[in-house]
Amino acid sequence: MKKTLLVSRSEQSAAPLSELLRAEGYNDISTVFAAYSAREDEGEYELICINAPLTDENGISLAEHFAATTRSTVMLIVPKADASEVADLLNVRGVMVIAKPINRHLFHHYLLFADCFRSRIMRIERENEKLKHMVEDLKIINRAKLLLVTCLNMSEEQAHRYLEKQAMDLQTSKLAVAKQVIRTYQN
Repeated sequence: MKKTLLVSRSEQSAAPLSELLRAEGYNDISTVFAAYSAREDEGEYELICINAPLTDENGISLAEHFAATTRSTVMLIVPKADASEVADLLNVRGVMVIAKPINRHLFHHYLLFADCFRSRIMRIERENEKLKHMVEDLKIINRAKLLLVTCLNMSEEQAHRYLEKQAMDLQTSKLAVAKQVIRTYQN
């Protein structure tokens, strides 16, 4: 179920959008009627749809806020007269801008694009986390090598070989051996 935050100025203006979103499979829709309420919401959403203008602002700064602080796809729906100018401002910040009145067929394709884009972002984010862990592991291993070099007068190559051999002999990871070396020689 796709979780959505819908921000609109009234129940009357939110109802047709809710209907469109439900038709596209967005069944878990939380609706708020002001920018300040949206900013206070701490939920995690696949899609944040802002129907501008709002009662307390035009929606642009709210869209910028969500684009900068969440992983959600942010969609701003604006009057046709403003769409081009707002799109120029917000597209570079990762906000999709849609002109009113909404064409059902185009809206469907915007949502397909949003799903595709979010999937790619999530995959890149997972890869990024994996790389961060690898870098942290390498820092620990390099710290252990440095301790072996300074405390046991090994060369860097000997320290590297020592960590690999210990990992193989103990049937554990090089990281676990490095952590043990750090515990042993750190003081």
